Amino acid sequence: MPCPSPAFPRAVASAAGLILAASSLALAQTPEFPVKPVRWIVPFAPGGSADAVARAIQPALAEVSGQPWIIDNRGGASGIIGSELMLKAPPDGHTQLLITTTHTINPSLMKLPFDPVKDFAPVSLLMSQPNILVVHPSVPAKSVKELVALARARPDALSYGSAGNGSSPHLSGELLKLVANVRVTHVPYKSAGPAVGDLLGGHLSMMFAGPLAVESFVKSGRLRALAVADSRRSAVVPEVPTMAEAGFAGVETGTWFGLTVHPATTRPIIAAANGIVVRALSSRDLRAKLAAIGVDTIASTPEAFGTHIVAEIAKWSQVIKRSAIKAD
Repeated sequence: MPCPSPAFPRAVASAAGLILAASSLALAQTPEFPVKPVRWIVPFAPGGSADAVARAIQPALAEVSGQPWIIDNRGGASGIIGSELMLKAPPDGHTQLLITTTHTINPSLMKLPFDPVKDFAPVSLLMSQPNILVVHPSVPAKSVKELVALARARPDALSYGSAGNGSSPHLSGELLKLVANVRVTHVPYKSAGPAVGDLLGGHLSMMFAGPLAVESFVKSGRLRALAVADSRRSAVVPEVPTMAEAGFAGVETGTWFGLTVHPATTRPIIAAANGIVVRALSSRDLRAKLAAIGVDTIASTPEAFGTHIVAEIAKWSQVIKRSAIKAD
């Protein structure tokens, strides 16, 4: 099943110079933004990957904009609580919302109190991190092909953990099952941490997880990495092949992060906000720091981000429908 990369259009990243020039012009034409601190709603609890990403680039955004960026964690209901809060704020660009892959998964799992496309004006993609397929050392597979052969020989005997039904690790596992035509037992947890803990303890066979969650365990030998679910290898584990290199093209999954604002926000303000993001993410030091932990920085146009959101909703809708996944 053809599945576009969850990270971002690579062509967008390669055109960063053009985006920067256009966005800088937009900033010059809209000096009224920002004129006060920017409230940045992160619709997840402190300590998670979304919060970590926001805090990693917060200083750069503040430096470029000349105003503080105040992170407001409003976790709950798979990001819905924070999303509704942003929609109640004035449409002046000074309240922004971080959205993740979850934003494009939710529409296929539950009835939402808003339209995930029309009610959110895209500003820019920010970052992405691919999932890595890891197994416990007790699993005899040394490659994805060997893992698939093992799963076919022992239907439902292998198990994989996730951060809950509908989470990125869950859908990654379901996508592999569809592409490889295998049966593996899903074990949902309330968050990724306990799932990784049980995988380390040998209570699970495998799991898709981000580099931040499993890098140290792979390097220490407590977990074995079989493939990176991205179109290119990860700087964190450069020796690990991509899923395509491993023989399973189309299994490209991970978590991306982006900025949105109220849909009534004017185009000049959106352009100015995009310019701030592009300039902040152009920092070589920031990009190198994040690349070292497996996170890619991205600067996209608002239009490209909007296209990405629509494509992601369609992609995960197919996976959820074919896998008959239900929300918790």
